Amino acid sequence: MSANRSLILNINKGYILKEIMIAGIIFLLATAGAFSQELTGEEIVQKVNEIFSPNSSYGKSKMTIMTTSGQKRTFISESWSKNKGEKNLVRYLEPRRVKGQAVLMLNNADDIWMYFPRTQRVRKLATHAKKQKMQGSDFSYEDMGSGDAFIEDYTPKRLKDEKMEGHDCFTLELTRTPESDISYSRLIMWVIKENFHPIVVDYYDEDDSSLLQKRLVLSDIQIIDNIPTAMKMVMHNKNDNTQTEMELLEVKYNVNLDDSMFTERALKK
Repeated sequence: MSANRSLILNINKGYILKEIMIAGIIFLLATAGAFSQELTGEEIVQKVNEIFSPNSSYGKSKMTIMTTSGQKRTFISESWSKNKGEKNLVRYLEPRRVKGQAVLMLNNADDIWMYFPRTQRVRKLATHAKKQKMQGSDFSYEDMGSGDAFIEDYTPKRLKDEKMEGHDCFTLELTRTPESDISYSRLIMWVIKENFHPIVVDYYDEDDSSLLQKRLVLSDIQIIDNIPTAMKMVMHNKNDNTQTEMELLEVKYNVNLDDSMFTERALKK
């Protein structure tokens, strides 16, 4: 075989291999696109819920509240969660005036106890307290400990896909079910197609489904223990013109937690 003919054959083989690779990539992209088009609202919400409801977790976070006057108040706390968010415990480390305070939320924040170290007393909050602001922030107790709320308290509907915060997203409308007592009449949620992590969530008024009450923007999404995790969350309160930033300083998933941690007696420890 001549050198020229050998060269031509090698070039042709390379060209064919390249065409096969390109065809394969096109097929995979087309398949992924078709798959995303076929997903229902229920299926997307289920995937979102799996991310937001790990079996157990530990976190250390910094919460910064921006008041209407422009002042900032900062809290640092540790938190533990078990049974996919059904049990939650928060202990405050800073500032000094709240150090040692603890909040226990059980049954997806339907039952809430608070511990005050100065009086060494535990107080059970009324049922409606889950709708109150946590430490005066723009996050309610319900926002922080509602567990499977996306699935149990809302009916999802897939809307037209959109781009949000630079990401290709699924757009969902979640409408509160008649039997639910959750604080929001509906949610609009933008979910990143690549990892099924929400990037923006709009919360609408409990009584007026056309009135936007709050917007949550999530960013700096990192993979922690194989789970996509937003390391920064900012809740904008449209009614009060305030905002609260939550920054995760440390997070671990699927940690071993004893049930005795999530008891009224353990709050005093």
